[in-house]
Amino acid sequence: MISLVPMSGAVADGYWQCVPFARLMSGIQIFGDARTWWSQAVGKYDTGFVPRAGAVLCFKPTARMNLGHVAFVSQVLTDRVIQVTHANWSIIDGGRGQVEQDVTVVDVSPAGDWSEVKVWYDPIRDLGTTVYPTHGFIYQNNQAVTIAAATSKLALAQNAAVSLAKSAANQVAASVRASSPLDMINQAADSTDRIAALIAQSQSQSSSQDTDKPQAAR
Repeated sequence: MISLVPMSGAVADGYWQCVPFARLMSGIQIFGDARTWWSQAVGKYDTGFVPRAGAVLCFKPTARMNLGHVAFVSQVLTDRVIQVTHANWSIIDGGRGQVEQDVTVVDVSPAGDWSEVKVWYDPIRDLGTTVYPTHGFIYQNNQAVTIAAATSKLALAQNAAVSLAKSAANQVAASVRASSPLDMINQAADSTDRIAALIAQSQSQSSSQDTDKPQAAR
């Protein structure tokens, strides 16, 4: 039996942590701080030092990042350049807890074994200058692939809805002085409709996937 963690527990007030987001994107069922993922993977998942789409890149803890970090590998561009989709890395709009899709990570290790990387940092619109040590990659097994087929779409849909809500709130706040009360109500209603449509779409996709799956014998 496969048990999925409720989406409501993964993001609070629009703030994503890297661990639940990586778990939803990859389907890899490891829990606890990012710094524990590598040791927890032993005996449960294959690990290695070659990037693969769908894997999770595990960062070692450092003085500035004492809980470590995990990032979902969304695409492999070359043997030393990948794109990741991860949460709670860059400061965006003045805060952390944001999701970044398909951002660049480069292997800068002397041996080319992905033991040291540089990561795209949004505030400077370029690779960051810090070199981060990593353990390597945790690879999906068949169960993880099955789980991710459902949860990754839900994670991205929920993130899109949260981002849209934030954007709508900012737009309404910025127009308070310039807009009439009726204009403000119309703007808020339009934003609410778009958010509801996003959530309905994600739920519809999830329901259709569940319907297509064969029922297990009881």
